[in-house]
Amino acid sequence: MRSARVALPEDCKIYASFFQRWQAVNDWLLRHEALWRPVPFKEPKPGWSQRYPDLATWLEQLSDAECDEWDEQLSAFAQEVARFVPAMSVYGELVALPTLSGHDRGSQAALKEVQAVDMPGRKRLQAGAFAASISPLNGSVLDWCCGKGHLARTMLGQGAQAVIGFEWDAALVQDGNRLAKKYGEPVHVLQQDVMADTLQWPAVDHGAALHACGDLHRQLLRLGSAAELARLSVSPCCYHLGGRGAYGLLSRQTRDSVNALSMDRAGLRLAVQETVTAPARERAQSARVRVWRLGFDALQRSVSADRRYLPVPSHPSYLNSAGFEAFCQWAADNKRVALPPGTDWSYWLAVGQQRSRQVRRHELLRHLFRRPLELWLVFDYAVYLEEQGYQVNLGTFCERSLTPRNLLLDAVHANA
Repeated sequence: MRSARVALPEDCKIYASFFQRWQAVNDWLLRHEALWRPVPFKEPKPGWSQRYPDLATWLEQLSDAECDEWDEQLSAFAQEVARFVPAMSVYGELVALPTLSGHDRGSQAALKEVQAVDMPGRKRLQAGAFAASISPLNGSVLDWCCGKGHLARTMLGQGAQAVIGFEWDAALVQDGNRLAKKYGEPVHVLQQDVMADTLQWPAVDHGAALHACGDLHRQLLRLGSAAELARLSVSPCCYHLGGRGAYGLLSRQTRDSVNALSMDRAGLRLAVQETVTAPARERAQSARVRVWRLGFDALQRSVSADRRYLPVPSHPSYLNSAGFEAFCQWAADNKRVALPPGTDWSYWLAVGQQRSRQVRRHELLRHLFRRPLELWLVFDYAVYLEEQGYQVNLGTFCERSLTPRNLLLDAVHANA
């Protein structure tokens, strides 16, 4: 089988192995834990702001427009931060990856809109870019966690002879088989819990997964390689979903590393805390609620003995139009916090607005570590697959504007 063509970016440093790339990212993340471990929403005065006071001052003077611009140009932002933290200057080469051929052929490979029933346009294009990046296909393919089988049907257009889909949701299984029958396509969706111990492998050559979450995509890497499938093509997503407690690296080499980063599932959320597009109304509502939550947090700290962050659960929707005072009263009742009579709500709302502005800027700094943390995970996957006898190709299959989860591992077994 042929792997998809790749183009190397100019700033892509050539490493001898995926393990070397993992080691470089691992060491860089360890060196700068103080910058990305603190959660801005919870820590108004993180330790790094005392260590790098000039950086904190510069960040907090940025305008909202500048924050938005830097968020879209993180490599350039890293060079600015390097004025205060010199090691940030290697960010570009640390995260550089090849561009897979699906970038410029995704729209042609996507299902026609009339065939993409109940499939959002962005998902249709993502599936097209993914399928184009692993073409040409041949033989039979297993679409892992396939939903209604849209990716399965897309892969048929890139040469797959037949596709079996695994999906646990009975309604999606029914819809997927109905669509395949309607268009006369050799796709068969089976109801299957892919985490079940009783899972039986179908007779397929190739396992593919587009945005299977957390332990679901890791299960395909483990079981697919154990079954020595000729090829595995995986675009990971939501790395934090699955078990609890400490996260376990997959490969022997990374696990045996004496200075491997210690990470729990909650810490992995940073890798996927990114929304490229959201409706303006949704963004405005989220911003307003964030101000309320930060205002309440500052208020409750002022009356609490330990002055620590107090997590508040999701609020009922009616509060969205009820105002700051109503939100605080609800939150105080929920968390059994006694608020003082005569509370100056306008003052605490202003504090919330100030904290929201600070959080936005501290989060911008933390955003520099999202992709390195994601690569720390995915380079480990690549090393693991190499240990199982695969030749691995890793790159981006579409632009970040289409989906920030645009990494693709494409692995061909040595015996294929």
